[in-house]
Amino acid sequence: MGSSEGKVAFISGVARGQGRSHAVRLATQGADIIGVDICADIASINYPLATREELDETVALVEATGRRMLGTVADVRDFDQVRTAIDTGVAEFGRLDIVCANAGIAPMSFEQAPIEQELAQWGDVIGVNLSGAFHVTRAAIPHLIAGGRGGAIVLTSSTAGLVGMGSVEGGGLGYAASKHGIVGIMRVLANILAPHSIRVNTVHPTAVNTMMAVNPAMMDWVQNHPESGGPHLMNPMPVALVEPEDISAAVAFLASDEARYITGVTLPVDAGFCNKL
Repeated sequence: MGSSEGKVAFISGVARGQGRSHAVRLATQGADIIGVDICADIASINYPLATREELDETVALVEATGRRMLGTVADVRDFDQVRTAIDTGVAEFGRLDIVCANAGIAPMSFEQAPIEQELAQWGDVIGVNLSGAFHVTRAAIPHLIAGGRGGAIVLTSSTAGLVGMGSVEGGGLGYAASKHGIVGIMRVLANILAPHSIRVNTVHPTAVNTMMAVNPAMMDWVQNHPESGGPHLMNPMPVALVEPEDISAAVAFLASDEARYITGVTLPVDAGFCNKL
């Protein structure tokens, strides 16, 4: 039996990357999965987002472990879509125990970009990363409390949520602001939900080997912003990128009974990046 045996987990941004990895890891440990992804591109974002086919592939990977998954197309910027997906999943599986607010984007703009593009990127990154985390937690918390079994919320922040790393442009600055804001959500909810034995923590990855980190626009941005402390180049440990599974291991631990008294924690999975800065 896995450490999540019989539990149900909700994961946003589940179609690929870290979200898919979290779903497979928790399913391997015995959890059924409720998952959402936008499965469409956002105009201001300069790399492709996940597709419906990738969401279907995630469902198949979870089901290959012997667990169940309800995968829904939903935009985390829309509270009603998130709430409907969570409510439907809880109605089908009968409970909710683990919540992973993982959906995130990283739009990168450059000095020559028109201000209209910067403003659009700022709005979209705050909408997906920060408002999305709020929508997920706000829709999930009533189910966690009603279950009366405690629970775990893990919010995906970033090394950019712990240090002053970013840029003056709307995309890079919005990313840093959103990831710092997620820490604020976590700290407040950790206090409020503690009497219910619902634990709330953040994970802070360094650059991860996913489309968000290795797309050409991101590579160009890093090369053109040496003052940002390019995350691909500065991990003290000898690794340029960690893998999604490395983050999933931390998420699975924070969601497990082994971490039953760990709450309000910012946990870097960063090969020493934040310590160096």
